Amino acid sequence: MKFKLMVLAVALVSFSGVASALDFGKLLEERINQELNKDKKTQPAQTSPAPDASQNTATPSPQAKQKIDAQQLGFALFGDYSPEEETRIGKQIAGNLLGAVPLVRDDKLQRYVNLVGNWVALQSGRKDISWHFGVLDTEDINAFASPGGYIFVTRGLYQRLNNEAELAGVLAHEIAHVTLKHHLKVLKQSSLIGALGQAASNKVKDSDQVVQNLIGNGAEIMARGLDKNAEFEADRVGIVFAARAGYDPWGLPEVLQDLAGLPAKDSRTSLLYKTHPHPADRLAELGEAVGSRLDAVHGKDLPGRFYHLR
Repeated sequence: MKFKLMVLAVALVSFSGVASALDFGKLLEERINQELNKDKKTQPAQTSPAPDASQNTATPSPQAKQKIDAQQLGFALFGDYSPEEETRIGKQIAGNLLGAVPLVRDDKLQRYVNLVGNWVALQSGRKDISWHFGVLDTEDINAFASPGGYIFVTRGLYQRLNNEAELAGVLAHEIAHVTLKHHLKVLKQSSLIGALGQAASNKVKDSDQVVQNLIGNGAEIMARGLDKNAEFEADRVGIVFAARAGYDPWGLPEVLQDLAGLPAKDSRTSLLYKTHPHPADRLAELGEAVGSRLDAVHGKDLPGRFYHLR
């Protein structure tokens, strides 16, 4: 049984800290911060319009200020971004990511990954966004998702995959993050304690300002990752998406098993361990959550159709 291999991986591998010769997360944060500083330098100073004598220009009362704060708090707690706003936020974050690390120059590879990714994404129920997939040209072993359906796998991770079911499993995990709006939930939480409160109050009349205020927080999430419970949930939901798409649901666990067997001090997994729980921990959580429920599901691996990157 494939899950016995998963349990064996848990027994053989324990979590340990890893130092990386190339801190991809730090590089990403620095790149986005540079873009933010450049935008601040080139943005013209805003001037206040002359007061209209026909309007009341008195200082807002404490009650009015309290109402504005309540609106900000209400959005942070109960509001939601529209699909258009979600797409703009994700597009900006993805653009800055690509500014730090380009895509692999292989059109056939990129088309293939988009075909597989979009097929799996159809099983997620998120028909209100357009999905985009790509392979980043870096030896780091990782995968990323940003709001609005922008998903990336690194070349280092892709080259460790053996078949299409494993690729589908990796992409399904990231698709689950977008479907469950994990990143947007973190950004909304940040608005309670950061500068996003003002952006939230201006959300309707100037939604582009929302995007600009979210860039720094988006960079931090991409570099540091989500909490472990979000990752465990994406694993559980991801294998369901892959199974719905007709793939062997054990594709993702097999990838995790492979990663769990890597040397603890492999520099290529440094960012992976910063942005995700250790693969052995993820295998253990999946084993407990799924049990034998998927034993009767017989999907396809499709090793012959898998595009091998040279």
